[in-house]
Amino acid sequence: MNQLAARNNLASHINHTVLAALAPRVSAKKIADQQAIIAAFGPLLPEFLVRFEVTTPLRIAHFLAQLAHESDGFCAIEEYASGAAYEGRADLGNTQSGDGRRFKGRSPLQLTGRANYRAFAKWILHYAPNAPNFEVKPELVATWPWAAWAVFYFWSTHNLNVYADRDDLVTLTRRINGGTNGLSDRAAYLAKAKDIVAEIGADAIVFQPGDTVLRRGMRGLSIADLQRGLRAAGFYHLSIDGIFGPGTEQAVKAFQRDHRLVADGLVGPKTMNGLQRFMPEGVE
Repeated sequence: MNQLAARNNLASHINHTVLAALAPRVSAKKIADQQAIIAAFGPLLPEFLVRFEVTTPLRIAHFLAQLAHESDGFCAIEEYASGAAYEGRADLGNTQSGDGRRFKGRSPLQLTGRANYRAFAKWILHYAPNAPNFEVKPELVATWPWAAWAVFYFWSTHNLNVYADRDDLVTLTRRINGGTNGLSDRAAYLAKAKDIVAEIGADAIVFQPGDTVLRRGMRGLSIADLQRGLRAAGFYHLSIDGIFGPGTEQAVKAFQRDHRLVADGLVGPKTMNGLQRFMPEGVE
């Protein structure tokens, strides 16, 4: 599996279950909204993530963290406030009476202001020629799939992947928020998102000879299968926990020595080929 395919494979696992894992516990009055947003947005994510190259662990983690904060833990795709505070904001393109309320924050990333709605309406025609005119019907930005399109419009046109690649939470937050409001909350979401994405990345490993090397520190379904193979071969006697720790590494080295392979504890093509007849059915 080449690097691009591996990234796309990771993105394919980012869905409603990931949003649910990242989402905070909320009050009873918000539960229905949170569940509805997660159920609607989650299935759309894999295709959008690949299309807009939000496919590396860092990019995905930062993306999810910012979304979680901006949407109040996936509870809102429309700003709670009336939008009156944006009235007369020329920097947002709100030059007509009532623009503040009409072009209030919508979508999980809170697209705000007439100018941004106009730019979004123009941008999306490259991808969806029959999309509504969101300057004329701004309320549709709070409906699916347009809310998802608005998220990726903002993310891509503001080049936010660049700051995610740098793991620069502060600058990324400023690009989204205009300041650093809620930075500690965003940081907490980011830490949690990184853990979730790392676990998914390990689970999503697909071994192909000559391509992927399993090693200490990895975890997931591929490691659990490796442990089962080592157990069947008589070299692993610990629990099947899907964690490539010291016990698994020692079992790999013992297997390698017994089969006259380099005993480096790395499961590369030769070691995997030697283990193949012991692996669970369906694992290649």
